[in-house]
Amino acid sequence: MKYIQSSKNPVVKQWKKLLTKKGRDQTHTYLVEGFHLVEEALKQEETVIELILVEGVELPAKWNLDGIEMVQVSEEAGKALADTETTQGVFAVCRQKESASTYEGKTFLLLDGLQDPGNIGTIIRTAEASGIDSIVLGTGTADLYNPKVLRSAQGSHFHVNIAKCDLAEIISDLKEKDIPVYGTALENGEEYMSVKPQDSYALIVGNEGSGMSSEILSLTDRNLYIPIYGKSESLNVAIAAGILLYYFKNGQ
Repeated sequence: MKYIQSSKNPVVKQWKKLLTKKGRDQTHTYLVEGFHLVEEALKQEETVIELILVEGVELPAKWNLDGIEMVQVSEEAGKALADTETTQGVFAVCRQKESASTYEGKTFLLLDGLQDPGNIGTIIRTAEASGIDSIVLGTGTADLYNPKVLRSAQGSHFHVNIAKCDLAEIISDLKEKDIPVYGTALENGEEYMSVKPQDSYALIVGNEGSGMSSEILSLTDRNLYIPIYGKSESLNVAIAAGILLYYFKNGQ
């Protein structure tokens, strides 16, 4: 097994670039950190390129590491790669999915300009758990492979189809297929429980601060809102998405 001591080693510097969108886009790879995410990555065929292990850290015996290149690094190098305060000392360099521009299925969740990586990851995890077929990341939405997105998604990005597309084009295509498109907004909105869930639908959630863009709002069939009974002005977008996704799922 190859060993790297210095955090200034060119290989470590290259790995560290994967913590930036520019670095990920240039190489079409990304870095996952921690036992759970690395294990989920290893379950996906031809996903893991390299496994990086901090010295002294032991890997689970059940992991299938056949054909996986492994590199051991010092604690110093491991800390340089970590995007967490207390790293577990295991990382994997992964290939990005080639199907990032396709979407499929009967149920869709569209993200319109979401910026908070934690929210995006939580939404992906919740959408996958609720059985959504495809998630579409629209223009202005933070990068799928941002480390905070990956941590919040907890491996769900491996298990659900995720596309990066222009939402206006997607909505036009969905309407041609007679799939209802629901926005989330108070403006011209109706309480979500007034809508009868269908087997096929598309739900759109918008930016944390400004909500859905006016362009995308103008393309929806109906707009939904969740009533608030306390004094809060709004719900967190990830919580709102979870409520709506499970309402649609349980009502089918």
